[in-house]
Amino acid sequence: MSKENEKPQNQLNIELPEEVAGGVYSNLSVITHSPTEFILDFIQLMPGVPKGKVRSRIIVSPENAKKLMRALNENVAKYESVHGPIKEHGPMGHVIPMNFGGPINEA
Repeated sequence: MSKENEKPQNQLNIELPEEVAGGVYSNLSVITHSPTEFILDFIQLMPGVPKGKVRSRIIVSPENAKKLMRALNENVAKYESVHGPIKEHGPMGHVIPMNFGGPINEA
C-alpha cells in the first residue's frame, strides 16, 4: 500500500448528524457529580420567564470531566488572546435557586 493510501494510526472519524449540527443554545449550566460521573445540564433561561428549561444533559466520567475542563481552559485562553478578556456580568459565585420539578423537601 502506498503512503498516500495509509490511514494514520490514531485517526478518529467522527460523524456529526444534521440534527445535532445546529447545536442547542444555553445561557446557564449546572454541574453536579457523584463518585463515578459528572452531570452537565445546559439550560436556557429567557428574560421575564420564571421557568428555565434543560436543553441538553451530558454525563461524563471524572477523567473526561477533567479533560473537558483542561480543553475549555485552553480554548478560553486562546479566545482571550485574540479578542481580549471575556467580561463576566453579575456577582461571582451567585446562587440561583433551582427546582428540577421533583418533590420539594419540607421540614
